[in-house]
Amino acid sequence: MLARISAKATIEALLFASGDPLPLSEIARVTGLLPDDVEVILEELILEYNKEEHGIQVVKSDAGYAMCTKPAFFEYIRDLNRGPEKRLSQAALETLAIIAYRQPVTRTEIEAIRGVKAERVINSLLERGLIAEAGRKDAPGRPVLYVTTNEFMRLFGLASLEDLPKDVRGA
Repeated sequence: MLARISAKATIEALLFASGDPLPLSEIARVTGLLPDDVEVILEELILEYNKEEHGIQVVKSDAGYAMCTKPAFFEYIRDLNRGPEKRLSQAALETLAIIAYRQPVTRTEIEAIRGVKAERVINSLLERGLIAEAGRKDAPGRPVLYVTTNEFMRLFGLASLEDLPKDVRGA
């Protein structure tokens, strides 16, 4: 069994090292701590990291707990380790916004909103892991439905889709 300070540091390290949100049960399994004890430590970490003097935060989502940068620092880290070829184009951002606000959504629905073909943009977003296929719509032709992924949530510093801005016209 981990000592209290060691347990907190271990959980912090797990969140930092994981690229994806970690469920409470997984953190408890790895650390050997009781889920209630893990939850108390996670709440402490959330309070500590969400203070103004930190550039990162611990967020809780449906998928689990994750450590990510605060949205306020997006402009400073946007280009870190990213060449121009890895930036999202205006078309990709528009398509991503449509998917985020209207998910699950089909390619045809995206194209109707944007007024242009979206196949290449959708393929690019799929390759980057920002969107995923989420089944097929019960409609003629059974078109593929697209949704955003945990990578999208992490990249934009969102704990849930409820964190998306509400004042977007047409959403």
